[in-house]
Amino acid sequence: MEVVARFVADLRKKNILSSNLSVASTAAIGVLILLALRYPDRAIFTEHREGVPHDKGLPLVGQLFSLLKNKYRIHDFQAEKFVKLDTMTMTMSVLGLPRGVMTIDPRNVEHVLKTNFENYVKSNWFNYCTEHLLGHGIFNANGAQWRWQRKAASLIFNVKNFRDQFTDVFIDEIEILCSETLDKAVVSGDAVDIHDHMFRFTLDSFVYLGFGVQLNALKTKGEVTFAASFDACQLYSFEKFMNPLIEFTSVIDRILHPRKKTMKQHIATVDQFAADVISKRRTELANGEVHTDLLSRFMSAKNENDEPLNDKELRDVVLNFIIAGRDTTAQALSWTFYCLANAPEVEEKLFKEIKDYIKDEKKMDSTELYETIKNMTYSHAVFYEVLRLYPSVPNNQKYAINDDVLPDGTKIRKGDTVSWSPYGTARSKNVWGLDAASFNPERWITPEGDLRRESQGKWSVFHGGPRVCLGQNLATLEALVAIIFLVKRYKFTMLPNQNITYETSLTHPMKNGLKVKVEKRA
Repeated sequence: MEVVARFVADLRKKNILSSNLSVASTAAIGVLILLALRYPDRAIFTEHREGVPHDKGLPLVGQLFSLLKNKYRIHDFQAEKFVKLDTMTMTMSVLGLPRGVMTIDPRNVEHVLKTNFENYVKSNWFNYCTEHLLGHGIFNANGAQWRWQRKAASLIFNVKNFRDQFTDVFIDEIEILCSETLDKAVVSGDAVDIHDHMFRFTLDSFVYLGFGVQLNALKTKGEVTFAASFDACQLYSFEKFMNPLIEFTSVIDRILHPRKKTMKQHIATVDQFAADVISKRRTELANGEVHTDLLSRFMSAKNENDEPLNDKELRDVVLNFIIAGRDTTAQALSWTFYCLANAPEVEEKLFKEIKDYIKDEKKMDSTELYETIKNMTYSHAVFYEVLRLYPSVPNNQKYAINDDVLPDGTKIRKGDTVSWSPYGTARSKNVWGLDAASFNPERWITPEGDLRRESQGKWSVFHGGPRVCLGQNLATLEALVAIIFLVKRYKFTMLPNQNITYETSLTHPMKNGLKVKVEKRA
């Protein structure tokens, strides 16, 4: 305290501080000034990581205000930091957020996902930010709790189901989309929000396949209440990741918008939806019905304590798999139609392949269609390139339970958060070449005409290692069925003067939708 007193006295002599301030006030100011001198470009009580590039921030708060300013364009903000620092691995100091390391180096990503995956788990911070929605479902779980969920879910994702039941459901739902919305839009000339309808398509498809419930979102006029609340819960999760002042700003938001549905009400809506699905299935099973879908698999499974799942655990299952089965594929489809609208030469090549392979889709049974789609190289290339540029999970992170060294030499400390950005990796010229930011499906086709395969570190859109996405083949099939049927039948023209950008969320939705005009193909 003597040092502080002498420092404050010196400031008073130089008229930097008023002599009218109380002793306590001057001491507090003195302490803040000394701390600011000690932490001039980073958050208080944090140190720079030796050998890890960083961008200088403000005294005591680090990059907090810069982060809050850019939170609605966070993926580009991070990608720009990598370019500015001319690095593929960096760190950022933000008051109130866990300190860690961010990387777009494929070697590091593959190390975390595969080589040393046992050292990297979902963190308490991730759990804190998402527990209100995901609970202890497969996306939040570690260890034995994760293993039993993955084992139960894996039984449903097999070739026979893809070839037979799944393909039929996707086709049925596409036909509903065509008859209920697109054919009518052709006649009326009204614009269609293709983003909204892709979400309805994947929601109806997955809820029926996974839980045996006909939600009929494609036939619903106006807002789908469950979907709106589900999206709001995701936005709140991401806000918790980015905003250490979330509790304060949420109170202010409630004061400024008293009629707005609260987060508690949104959570009640999604909880009630899950409860209704579970109750319906329990009644069906009690009446002797036999089901083999995802929900029934979990109802017959045992948790890590070798006990049947209670309704809370089943609730977490339902909501985790909806985010996996609805959101990711719907977003990928939305970005696909956006990319095609801006690349007519790609759309023309895609349309040609579809015409060559699919002569009359209405005469093809599900097995024939499934086998045909497997051989459509350019269609796959288009979809993979969309996922590269617009990954459905644009940022991901894990928590290190022990010290480690990444392949690029970066030292990781026990307790660090290691995050990677598939969005940033896609735009890195060091990874994907000079045209990294361009939409170029040809990069996925080898000189021999085969579909190119990339490492999970370079193209981590389906995660990787032991936790690689169980539903990647399901998502690819569903997306390709939708792309093939819709592109074959319709020409979509994007309306001008739209602000097409992403919403900051756990996944990668469009913020303002995608309005298109619909015309029938000749």
